[in-house]
Amino acid sequence: MTPVTIDDRKKELRSLIEQIQANPSRDWTRERERVVVLQQMIAADERARTAA
Repeated sequence: MTPVTIDDRKKELRSLIEQIQANPSRDWTRERERVVVLQQMIAADERARTAA
């Protein structure tokens, strides 16, 4: 199994945002929750990099 990197998370985030934008009338509740989680993970990584 390959470890998940921040780049993988950014790709997933981009993909979800593109899907939501392409079909805004669909119920995206779970995907929007995932977007929030991904944004938090990416922001935490960026904070850790700037603090180091």
